[in-house]
Amino acid sequence: MSFKAFRIHQQEKGVRAGFEQMEVSDLTEGDVVVRVAYSGINFKDALAASGKAKILRVPDLNGGIDFSGTVESSESDRFKPGDRVLVCGCGLSETRDGGYAEVARVPAGCVVAVPDSLDLREVMAIGTAGFTAAIAMIRLEENGQSPDHGAMIVTGATGGVGSIAVDMLAAKGFEVVALTGKSDQHDYLKSLGATEFVNRHELEMGGRPLEKGLWGGAVDNVGGETLGWLTRTVRPWGNVASIGNASGIKLETTVMPFILRGVSLLGINSIEMPEALRNRAWQRLADDLRPGHLDLIAPQTIEFDDLPGAFDDYLTGSVTGRTVIRIGS
Repeated sequence: MSFKAFRIHQQEKGVRAGFEQMEVSDLTEGDVVVRVAYSGINFKDALAASGKAKILRVPDLNGGIDFSGTVESSESDRFKPGDRVLVCGCGLSETRDGGYAEVARVPAGCVVAVPDSLDLREVMAIGTAGFTAAIAMIRLEENGQSPDHGAMIVTGATGGVGSIAVDMLAAKGFEVVALTGKSDQHDYLKSLGATEFVNRHELEMGGRPLEKGLWGGAVDNVGGETLGWLTRTVRPWGNVASIGNASGIKLETTVMPFILRGVSLLGINSIEMPEALRNRAWQRLADDLRPGHLDLIAPQTIEFDDLPGAFDDYLTGSVTGRTVIRIGS
């Protein structure tokens, strides 16, 4: 059975990427074969496809870090043909062939049954971005974060993870402050639940080990200098969920926020985790953490053939929210 895939080849300098015809036997190993219906575009996908960062850990893979679809065959008794399933993370487009293909093959331990209340497009409108935001919410809750602590600040607020985090936090009763450089997107963020805004271009970060406590906690999607500033400006016993590193991997802070204010820095890894946590996050995404404004966050669905032309906007930071890719019927 031949099918179309968007494949990325590591080269000595950069990558070569484009559509190719493949067979199931060409795919990385797995015991569940899925006919892919939808995928999404994440910043990480754009980095992989462009070669702007070395995402692939093996020379050649299909792109796409998430997908939804219908089981075609399964060697695992947990799934049967016709089951609606999704996969996020699990090394897709890093060590395993990803979701930018009409057919995918993955280990059963990576596969999640699509909750009854969600359809195949909706789970990719949520996608890895929403899944990551849900893991952040779960970790914040488990570490005692509550609206009583004060406002939550979300950085990179117009991106996929940021948009869904704003939506989730507001729905849980938190006051949400959006840190963004896109002043033209304030109305969009207000519609998701943000009540205040901080312009990242006008941010005075200071340099003291502890700055004035401003936030009850934070969801950070950018890393670098901004993450260091957050650790210094979160109030006592607040939490900072660290998700992304678009602004850099270096963390400039001291032990002071942690030993004098009891601030917790929570690392959010949406790739490797216990299977039970993966399933619990998706059940909550279908229930109390279901984004209430998916129609605003992911209004656009593009066709598979249009995928290569969609990456540049992610690399330049000009995308708001999420983009869904229709791969199959």
